[in-house]
Amino acid sequence: MQSRPYGSLAPTSYRAGTPTPLVLLLHGYGANGRGQAEYFGLLPDAEEHGYLLAYPDGTVDSRGNRFWNATDACCNIYGSSVDDVAYLRAVIDDMAARYTVDPRRVFVIGHSNGGFMAHRLACDIGGRLAAVISLAGAVWRNPSRCPSSAPVNVLQVHGDVDQTVPYAGTFAFLSAPETVATWAARNGCSGGFSPRDPARDLDTGVTGAETREEGFAGCPPGGAADLWTIEAGGHVPAFGSSWADETWAYFRDHPKP
Repeated sequence: MQSRPYGSLAPTSYRAGTPTPLVLLLHGYGANGRGQAEYFGLLPDAEEHGYLLAYPDGTVDSRGNRFWNATDACCNIYGSSVDDVAYLRAVIDDMAARYTVDPRRVFVIGHSNGGFMAHRLACDIGGRLAAVISLAGAVWRNPSRCPSSAPVNVLQVHGDVDQTVPYAGTFAFLSAPETVATWAARNGCSGGFSPRDPARDLDTGVTGAETREEGFAGCPPGGAADLWTIEAGGHVPAFGSSWADETWAYFRDHPKP
């Protein structure tokens, strides 16, 4: 990965030859991998829970902002030809060459532009991934742009007062509930959409347990479709330490079957 190096962390508990989970972290537009890892609290979390972490950077556009060439909605503003699906596949391959990555536990988490890119990876290389978590992203509006037939566990997390990537969607991208419903249909979920566990307290900027969990029933193994709505939450939630723990718990509980 000499042309596009990336940051990574192997926990001190890592032992070669022992299959170990891998989390691929994708930053938002204008951010970078290291900063995103610090915001999400994943560096200490990877050490605590014993997973491998890769946090690459997108390329720089003509305004000097790092971005991922994810979907037509976000965020290749200036028409770059960069193939970030190929690059991120190569990051996963490189981590697997350097470490003993468990192929049943390869996960992706992204924020905003990185959330769109997480959905893009599920569409293009879904067979390689166990689960994706998208904070304030969305899947392609056009279902023909999502070719993978492999089921993928998908968790959409979204603030319902997000002014940057609106929860209700726009002409360019689906709403948060529509994004989850799209994955439920693709994965073959047969049941309805309903509330799940009691509300979670993820955003320290909102009083109380503000995040409600909903999801589809009747999903096949490896094909969950879930939504966490941060009520009164914006585009950049004020996450406490529970965010990293909760997202890791979702990944832990959703390996490939």
